[in-house]
Amino acid sequence: VTSADWNANHGSLRRFERDGAGWRAVGEAQPVTIGHAGSAWGLGLHDARDGGPVKREGDGRSPAGVFAIGQAFGYASTATTALPYEPMQASDYCVDVSGSPLYNRIVDANVVGADAIKGATEPMRRDLHADGDQRYRLGFVIEHNARQVAMGGSCIFAHLWKSPSDPTTGCTAMDST
Repeated sequence: VTSADWNANHGSLRRFERDGAGWRAVGEAQPVTIGHAGSAWGLGLHDARDGGPVKREGDGRSPAGVFAIGQAFGYASTATTALPYEPMQASDYCVDVSGSPLYNRIVDANVVGADAIKGATEPMRRDLHADGDQRYRLGFVIEHNARQVAMGGSCIFAHLWKSPSDPTTGCTAMDST
């Protein structure tokens, strides 16, 4: 994903594939929305920074850098994907409470207990908790801040967008096609 500058909240997604000759672009660039405040250096596979803002919890910026891709998730019981897929239940939350031992993890409140998710504001079944919201109907985890650095930012996903003109609070969102 690339954007015009640190404050842009829209960008382009390009896919690449590696073969014996190296990396090559696959398909056309697709429009995406990112954090309403733009982007900032995140905590990923390479933490080198050369100017620009640094991602913090609640800053409304999407993390910039190189990140591993985690599990896919969604509302359906199964999905066709090359990634490991986890169907989300009404009790699944991503913990965005810095300092929690579960910070930046998707957990089932029925397993970890209600106290463990106290203060978490990221229900994974937005259709059930946020008036039918379909943005998490299909998505995957972007492994930003996998080391759970306090206030480093959490719950960063690639998911469906609300509309092409609505930015996210820190994720990358796109059309379903």
